Amino acid sequence: MINKIADSVAEALAGVQDGATVLIGGFGTSGNPIELINGLIAQGARDLTVVNNNAGNGDAGLAALLKSGQVRKIICSFPRQVDSYVFDELYRSGKIELELVPQGNLAERMRAAGAGIGAFFCPTAYGTQLAEGKETREINGKHYVLEYPIYGDVALVKAEKGDRWGNLTYRMSARNFGPVCAMAAKYTVATVHELVELGEMDPEAVVTPGIYVSKVVQVPRVATQAGGFKK
Repeated sequence: MINKIADSVAEALAGVQDGATVLIGGFGTSGNPIELINGLIAQGARDLTVVNNNAGNGDAGLAALLKSGQVRKIICSFPRQVDSYVFDELYRSGKIELELVPQGNLAERMRAAGAGIGAFFCPTAYGTQLAEGKETREINGKHYVLEYPIYGDVALVKAEKGDRWGNLTYRMSARNFGPVCAMAAKYTVATVHELVELGEMDPEAVVTPGIYVSKVVQVPRVATQAGGFKK
């Protein structure tokens, strides 16, 4: 019987190795799998390459992972914002490496990894520093840059609902990079707020099929000071 439900975050992340490439869903704090990030900090794997749209906010979540010293390199499209002071300090002091990737390219490079695409030509970044050292080609009068997939050893994603086969649905914009991260990794862990029985989810509504998911961990919603709940 297929059952991908893990009893705890620690159990789901026990096998993450030093030097792993970790794909983390989220757009800023929306859809950020904070329980899994905290679990990775506690697990202790080091020399990580992290792929995320951002480079952390404040002191929590991804910023806390960077602050822990476990990350060697980050690949992202938007590393700096008003509260990215953890990344800023690490980068300016030479303690972390940055690979800057335009946002659409970041999503497509992960999607390509999951779809088995060896490489693709994209016009984004042609003629800029981001294209230096990369193959370019003119196709039908337009210039393109050759981009390669981003593969992950591990993906950490936040979903809304799942079942024991690993089928997932997401909550509105919290979906963002989660599905492509799940596709591109060898081992994907997803948190869900709701576990349902097989067949309860409409197959047409499943966003990430269970074939891309290794472990599912149920986590509670976290109450906010305003009396509501975090998404």
